[in-house]
Amino acid sequence: MKTRRLLFSVLLLAVWCSAESNAVNAVTANPYRSNTGVLNRAGFPDGFTFGTAASAYQVEGMALKDGRGPSIWDVFVHVPGNIANNATADRAVDEYHRYKGDINIMKKMNFDAYRFSISWSRIFPDGTGKVNWKGVAYYNRLINYMIRRGITPYANLYHYDLPATLEKKYMGLLSHRVVKDYADYADFCFKTFGDRVKHWMTFNEPRVVAALGYDEGSFAPARCTNCSAGGNSATEPYIVAHNLILSHAAAVKRYREKYQATQKGRIGILLDFVWYEPLSNSTDDQAAAQRARDFHIGWFLHPVIYGEYPKSLQEIVNERLPKFTPNEVQMVKGSIDFVGINQYTAYYMYDPHVPKQAKSTSYALDWRVGFAFDRNGVPIGPQANSKWLYIVPWGMYKAVTYVKENYGNPTIILSENGMDDPGNITMPAGLHDTTRLNYYKSYISELKKAIDDGANVIAYFAWSLLDNFEWKSGYTSRFGLVYVDFKSLKRHPKMSAYWFRHMLERKKKN
Repeated sequence: MKTRRLLFSVLLLAVWCSAESNAVNAVTANPYRSNTGVLNRAGFPDGFTFGTAASAYQVEGMALKDGRGPSIWDVFVHVPGNIANNATADRAVDEYHRYKGDINIMKKMNFDAYRFSISWSRIFPDGTGKVNWKGVAYYNRLINYMIRRGITPYANLYHYDLPATLEKKYMGLLSHRVVKDYADYADFCFKTFGDRVKHWMTFNEPRVVAALGYDEGSFAPARCTNCSAGGNSATEPYIVAHNLILSHAAAVKRYREKYQATQKGRIGILLDFVWYEPLSNSTDDQAAAQRARDFHIGWFLHPVIYGEYPKSLQEIVNERLPKFTPNEVQMVKGSIDFVGINQYTAYYMYDPHVPKQAKSTSYALDWRVGFAFDRNGVPIGPQANSKWLYIVPWGMYKAVTYVKENYGNPTIILSENGMDDPGNITMPAGLHDTTRLNYYKSYISELKKAIDDGANVIAYFAWSLLDNFEWKSGYTSRFGLVYVDFKSLKRHPKMSAYWFRHMLERKKKN
C-alpha cells in the first residue's frame, strides 16, 4: 500500500508543475479520475451552485500594505503566544497578487462560484471616513476577473475582522455605534460592487465572534471575565450578538431600500451549526441537545426569522439578554433572503444534572449541557486534525433538515464544509488526501438526501480552495483542496480537487 501511495504521489508530482498556470493545466490533464459514486452535477436541482469559500484575512496577505488599516486580528496575531508558532497573516497565501491563478484553478475544477470576503479595513482603514481606493481597486479586479472566467462572486462583508480603530474608538462590537458604521460600510460596498455582485452575506459566524471573542477570549479581541483585556463572559457575548444582529438587519434594510430593486441581488447571513445529537433517548438528554441548538444557531436564526430570541435563552439568560425594541423587531424579523449554514461536525449532548448556579458566569455555562464524543465506547466519528472536528456525515442531513423543519424551510446555502490535515504533512502525503475526498463524498451525499427530502438548498461551498492561515492554528492546519507550499506559496491541487472536477463535469449536449 505504501509503495502504491508513493508511486501515485510521484506521478502527481511529475504532472503538477509548481507555477499556478501549470497547476491549472494539471487539473485539466487529470491523471486520476476518482469514482464519484452516485454523485454528479445532474443529480442536483437545476441551477444548483457549487463553489469554494475563503476569507480575506486568511488568504489575501498585504495585511498592512496598499492602504489597508489594521483589524482586531492584526493586533491579536502579533501578541506572542496567541497563534501557533507565532504565525501571522501578514503574507498569508498572497491571493492579493495571485488571485488570477486561484480563480483559474476554480474554473478548471468546474466550480461555479467563489465565496470571498471583503476586508472592512481595506476599504475604510479607520472603519469610517476616508476610503482606501487601492483596496477598492483590488476588489474590482478580483470581481471582474471572476466574472471574466465565469465564476460567480458571492461577497461576504465581515469575517471576524473588525477595523482596529473602531475597537479603540468605542470598544467595537460592544457599542451600538457599530450598527451605523457597519451599515455605512455595507452601503458603500453595495453601491460600488453591486452592479456585478448579486449575492451578499452580512456576517460569517457571528456566534463564533461573540462566543470566542467575548466568552472564551480565545479569538480577537480576546475579552472574557479573566482575560487581561478585560470583559464579562456572562454579559458581553449577548451584547455583542445583539449588536451583530442589529448591524446585519440595518445593512439588509439599506440594501432592500436603496439597491435591491435595481441590482436584483439577494442578501443573507452565514451561521455555523454543529449538529447536537442527544446522547440517549432520555427526556433530559433530548432537552439538553435542544438547548444546545437554541444557544448555537437559534441565537441568531430565531431573531431573523421570528423577531425574538429562542424561549430557552429568554428564560435562562433572563435580564442579561438584551431586548429588541418594537422598531428593531420590525427591522430584524425577515431580514434574510437566504441563510448560509456552515456545517462540519456533530457531537453528543447530555444533561449533566448539575445544580443550577445562583449567578451565571458565562455564555458557555448557560447552555447547561455536557459534551460527549462517543456513545458506549463507540466514537461519534473519526477525528480530523482539528480537535473539534469529528467526521460525522449524518450530522449534515440532520442539521439541514432541522433548519428546514424549525424555520419554515428557508432558502439555504451550505456555505462551508470541509476537514483538515496537519500543517506539517508532506506534499506527497498531502496530495493523496483520500480522507478528505471521502469526507466530501459522504457529506455531499447526505446534503443531497436532505434536498431530495425537501430542504430548499440552492448552493454548496467547500472550505477551502487553498490551504491558508487558519486563525489560532496558524499554518498548522490544512483545509484546502489545493496544497500550498507555505514557503514558496506555490499551489498544487490535491486528489480531492480531481474528485470535484469529475463530479462537477457537465454532460455535453448532443
